[in-house]
Amino acid sequence: MCGRAASPCVGKPGTGANIFRGHDNVQGATDVGLDIVTLPFYYGLAEGAWRHWSRVWEVDYDYLQSRFDTKKIMETPGIPLTRWFDAVLLPKDQVDQKDNVRAMFVQGHASNSITRVPESLKGLQKLDLLVVVDPHPTTWAALAVEAGRKEGMYLLPACTQFEASGSRVASNRSMQWGEQIVKPIFESKNDLEIMYLMATKLGFADKMFKNIKVENNNPLAEDVLREMNRGSWSTGYCGQSPERIKLHMAHQKDFDLVTMRAKDGPAKGDYYGLPWPCWGKPEVKHPGTPLLYNTNLNVMDGGGTFRARFGVEREGVNLLAEGSYSLGSEIKDGYPEFTMAVLTKLGWDGDLTADERATIERVAGRPDKVATVSWSTDLSGGIQRVALMHGCVPYGNAKARMNAFGLPDAIPVHREPIYSPRVDLVAKYPTLADAKQFRLPNIGFTAQKAAVDKGIAKEFPLILSSGRLVEYEGGGEETRSNKWLAELQQDMFIEISPADAQDRGIKDGAWVWVTGAENNSKAKVKALVTERVGKGVAWMPFHFGGWFGGVDLRGRYPADTDPVVLGESANTITTYGYDPATGMQEPKATLCQIKAA
Repeated sequence: MCGRAASPCVGKPGTGANIFRGHDNVQGATDVGLDIVTLPFYYGLAEGAWRHWSRVWEVDYDYLQSRFDTKKIMETPGIPLTRWFDAVLLPKDQVDQKDNVRAMFVQGHASNSITRVPESLKGLQKLDLLVVVDPHPTTWAALAVEAGRKEGMYLLPACTQFEASGSRVASNRSMQWGEQIVKPIFESKNDLEIMYLMATKLGFADKMFKNIKVENNNPLAEDVLREMNRGSWSTGYCGQSPERIKLHMAHQKDFDLVTMRAKDGPAKGDYYGLPWPCWGKPEVKHPGTPLLYNTNLNVMDGGGTFRARFGVEREGVNLLAEGSYSLGSEIKDGYPEFTMAVLTKLGWDGDLTADERATIERVAGRPDKVATVSWSTDLSGGIQRVALMHGCVPYGNAKARMNAFGLPDAIPVHREPIYSPRVDLVAKYPTLADAKQFRLPNIGFTAQKAAVDKGIAKEFPLILSSGRLVEYEGGGEETRSNKWLAELQQDMFIEISPADAQDRGIKDGAWVWVTGAENNSKAKVKALVTERVGKGVAWMPFHFGGWFGGVDLRGRYPADTDPVVLGESANTITTYGYDPATGMQEPKATLCQIKAA
């Protein structure tokens, strides 16, 4: 990312750092709060964030705090899904919360997309309760039965996106409105109804859905988005009302496929899907931001700057932009995030309406706090509106940050994978020291040292990586249940180079055993001998499941619910390794051995 920021690859059409996602709403799901380190829309977990959302939800802050054991745990990042089984299995004194994880409510996730599958079986066996909510039973169910689980497990059928309506946000930050195509089949329910019924059972539906209309146990999807609009000033979801998004869907013909902008029609001037940040209230009519950091456009034309997120100065160095600003900005230099204090200093506070000022005073709570209300906590949208009036970006105008102070490696450095074939490099480029992160110990350094001491690289000399296929998505249960897609990829496989295949007497299409560096793990798959991987490297797709250790688990699925295609999970072989800043697992770099079956 540092290289991209330094190159001409930011803020211009056809460039950027776009990533590939496996689903149409991965970005949106992350934005609304799936991340364990933050409340919705990246407000964090500090008291100020909780107070902001208590005002949006119109729920007393003290009530929210009462739902937690302590204020400290309320403001502490949670346990990432990548380590759920560690939270179940580790000794209680190693888990920084009241108790180990004892129940799992899994809504729309595939267990085979998580590394260290053999460890997950131990966790599945030990849980007091497992609830799987999905259109398909998934490998959560099949592996739980394989682990010996006989009770305390419930499968609740959820409907697909085609049986529900609501907003979805893609990787380019554009929102679309999905209309219900068919009614949910059998006993399946949509996600919103499931959440409402759960909240009702747990006794807080009246608060959770206070401002959302509910009909026949179904929360109105439009009201859900409106609540996002009311609270998401930090990210700029605030301008993406259901009415504006539906207008785009109805007039797709008016949008240019290259620029994404409507050339005419009722949405003229908007960018398709109002990609966030879409500043201000919907009535401000911000067109959306198709390219981040594009200073060549006015902010009301979709332009932007680098965010002044990390202060204005550090160690005597100015962090704000110098001589750089977006087109039309009345401030011809860098500037901090907008607050009431900044508006007042600029003399722009007079542009606020009486209603906006009254709301700002209500948010502040008392007169001496009015100056601290910011562009991201002002529920009136007035601070954002006034900044836009003067051609400024609400979040400020700063320099791009190459020094990521606050992260374990402020400047990126090379670190050898925990399981590395180059043991000679481990001493020079070790992983980070063991530490407590996300309520759990991260013992990557200990695991790396043990791998070197045990000579793991000699026993498992091949580098193993994993990735996606075009035909399947995520854990693959849904797409492998589609007979037309299943026909295209019928067998789980491992890519192996011709040289490595020849050394092992392996022929293309033959069955092989892949063994891993932990848990005596093994997987039976077919060999794909190809020059796409180099000597010493192997690759597996991660969309398969339904086999474990060479055993076909088709009989572990409820009758007639098993996918068309089953296969070993690549994550049976993947191993320990977690990013200290995010808790993300290591599915891309481990060691293995391959032998003819």
